Amino acid sequence: MISPGPGKSREQGMVEERIVASNRRARHEYEILETVEAGLVLRGTEVKSLRTGQVNFKDSYATVRNGEAWLLGCHISPYSHGTDANHDPERDRKLLLHGREIRRLVGKTSEKGLTVVPLKLYFKNGRAKIELGLARGKKLHDKRAALRERETRREMEKAARAGRAGRW
Repeated sequence: MISPGPGKSREQGMVEERIVASNRRARHEYEILETVEAGLVLRGTEVKSLRTGQVNFKDSYATVRNGEAWLLGCHISPYSHGTDANHDPERDRKLLLHGREIRRLVGKTSEKGLTVVPLKLYFKNGRAKIELGLARGKKLHDKRAALRERETRREMEKAARAGRAGRW
């Protein structure tokens, strides 16, 4: 842990954030309406495996069961140096959210076509956090439009760089 400096407590000092994995596919396939940060309830070998970046978000999503938020379908590979007490890679993991946040997510996901998908997993001050996004599925033409927009932006930046370099 990096010390925040003399006279500063951990809360007043720097926030150390190390991204373990990001779900780029979710940003491509869904329109993200809003995001929320949640903690994760993990076992020891899961944390060690996460620190080595052994996580896969493919087909994972969050849901609410009995007033508690859960992350389903997230694959955290077994820890390579673990014993027979290693974790189940596909187990459901509890998400730590405030009650009001859970109720708001339930209200929003009851709307047609909305779901909660993980966007990135990171360590913040030594604790595993996950960024969840309230998402609506994109249609094929929306994906094509986003691709076209990205291409034109790239071409404009390339032309601007060439112009600055005096190649016009």
